[in-house]
Amino acid sequence: MEIAERTQALAQKIRKHKAAIQTEEAIKNAFVMPFISDVLGYDVFNPDEVIPEFTADVGVKKGEKIDYAIAHDGRMQLLIEVKKIAEPLRAEHASQLYRYFAVTDARIAVLTNGETYEFYTDLEAPNRMDSKPFLVLDFSDIDETLLPELAKLTKESFDLDSVISTAGELKYIGQLKRVLAAQFKQPEDDWGKLLTNRVYDGPFTQRAREKFSYSLSILSIIREQASISGLTPSGLERKPPDLAV
Repeated sequence: MEIAERTQALAQKIRKHKAAIQTEEAIKNAFVMPFISDVLGYDVFNPDEVIPEFTADVGVKKGEKIDYAIAHDGRMQLLIEVKKIAEPLRAEHASQLYRYFAVTDARIAVLTNGETYEFYTDLEAPNRMDSKPFLVLDFSDIDETLLPELAKLTKESFDLDSVISTAGELKYIGQLKRVLAAQFKQPEDDWGKLLTNRVYDGPFTQRAREKFSYSLSILSIIREQASISGLTPSGLERKPPDLAV
């Protein structure tokens, strides 16, 4: 099964069971372990590959644990920290990852709530985790253009050097995509004014703002183009196959 099929299968499982998941432990068992095993291909029952509750003392911080550490070819490569699925991921959730990243060999840190996965590395300073992710994988709306990069972190196709070399470009492309997506949903006045000035010579008044109805106009254009191209309106991606869970 290709990685696109594996991710879509997990996405359907998350949609089906998300409402019933309340705790971090339940998220780990229902969503994160299948991500590690089914999507990335690591054996969650092999302690040489997947180490749950990984401990690495940091300075005066003793006994702190990271939820999962993943090894490849005998070296620590990924650290994963899990948060509640009902909570949007925030910078403060990554505090343990920041500390552990600096004292292990891992070059990739992952912060997840079971549905959204944020991937970090050390582009800005060696051995210091960046403040922003270079890749964000959202299982509620999978961007399939990211899957070739995700595949480079799988057990069968692991290629850390390639991931790091493209992480900088991915980081800024991803941020631009999220900014544009936010503007499509709720355009700011400055952005709407910029577009309106290209087709309207009058003053940018409240009446003009209402006249152009930016949200409706932009979304209708996107839906129209998506329909013509056979794409999904939300992510402008081709509709995935309907996979059984």
